Amino acid sequence: MSKKASLAALFAVSALTLPDIAAAADCLQSHAVYADRDGIYQLKFQPLNSDAAAANNQFKITVKDSDAVLDGYVMPSEDPTRTIGMVMFHCPDGDATGADLDACTIWQGPVYGVDAKGVIDNLPAEKSNAVDSIVLPAIGPALRDSTILGEGKQVAAPWDVFAFKECTK
Repeated sequence: MSKKASLAALFAVSALTLPDIAAAADCLQSHAVYADRDGIYQLKFQPLNSDAAAANNQFKITVKDSDAVLDGYVMPSEDPTRTIGMVMFHCPDGDATGADLDACTIWQGPVYGVDAKGVIDNLPAEKSNAVDSIVLPAIGPALRDSTILGEGKQVAAPWDVFAFKECTK
């Protein structure tokens, strides 16, 4: 095989193994899927399908080798303008008291989106283009200290940054 053919083959294989950098920009936030750096946690956004919802994004977090599914919501807040997220596990359906919600909330805090240039901002609304990474500050320790996999079971803590993985269009 010639040197030129070898280089062409190398570039072709590289293109297949490298992530599609433009993929996040081609995806709506409501259809974006992200993963932590260890591939244990996956954060999958879903459309709200309601203009009247208090949240501007919703997502599910799944844990590898587990049937645990956590519900996440992102809401805008004011003074200062921020996107605030909540991650909950086994919350009651229907009318729930503040105490019920406190008991099932595993994490609450700001949610940041990071674009391809590394600019950090609030997470955009669901009908906007997806960001390249999402930062959920201190989610790792909150999940590690929770009992989402069962009482007394250790949960590996994810890194606070989730990178774009795919679009579910």
